[in-house]
Amino acid sequence: MELLETLKRRIKSAEELQSLVKTMKALAAVSIREHEQAVISLKEYHKTVEMGFHILLQNRPDEEVFEAGPFEKNRLCAIIFGSERGMCGQFNEKISAFSIDRMNKLAIKPEDRTVFALGDRVITRLEEAGQTVEERFSIFGSNIGFTLQEVLINIEELRSKKEIDQIVLFYNRPATGTSFRPNMVYLLPFDPEWIRDLSGKKWPSRTLPTFTMDWESLFSSLTRQYLFFSLYRAFVESIASENASRLASMQVAQKNIEERLKDLNTAFNLQRQTSITSELLDIMTGFEALMGDGK
Repeated sequence: MELLETLKRRIKSAEELQSLVKTMKALAAVSIREHEQAVISLKEYHKTVEMGFHILLQNRPDEEVFEAGPFEKNRLCAIIFGSERGMCGQFNEKISAFSIDRMNKLAIKPEDRTVFALGDRVITRLEEAGQTVEERFSIFGSNIGFTLQEVLINIEELRSKKEIDQIVLFYNRPATGTSFRPNMVYLLPFDPEWIRDLSGKKWPSRTLPTFTMDWESLFSSLTRQYLFFSLYRAFVESIASENASRLASMQVAQKNIEERLKDLNTAFNLQRQTSITSELLDIMTGFEALMGDGK
């Protein structure tokens, strides 16, 4: 049976770990709420960009650049969001397996894939699965805007060299409670269904806005804004999903620690009672021996 001091040390270690887990749970819950609010705020930004495309369609609805669909292309650039930190369950495993499976279903050969990965943890999972990662980006810290701009610059270079035909985004997005699900979004070419929906919409007011800027320049500017918004929304939803997964993992860890503490305290009390009983027996034995010697 373990010594009392050993059990005391184990109980103290378990209590310290329990305190750490509670802190991580609280931080994850706060982060989830913050990023959920950020997603809500991004909806207005997306609405503004979408209205800009709406105006372009009203002025040149037959523009060929809108007509290309994503299913006729064969050179793919995949942008995959993962995590920089651990203790988030199956977060990185799920998105890496999902992205590879979807690229295989699209019949994109490995040599025709250009993969950009954000987050060291997901990079490891992708490489373990045999997927080469051409560009790696860190999403740790507060310079995420700079990182996403760097991603866009790399994409623009590939497009200018005609080395890619379509751009696809993979990331986890929040579901109900502390759950999440992998998601795939086509960035370019634009989804024809989305374009048709925009073309068919009525402008919300009687006055249709006009613009004096060159159509091609305005289209390019709106496209960059649309891409940046899509990447930033994916980042925010991915972080929210990561923290939801971490919160679920911490809840399981807390339950296990509580059960472990219960077992340790039971063992400690049993050991202490055994020690007390043993000491009492020693005292009684000594007393009886002294009484025997006196007689």
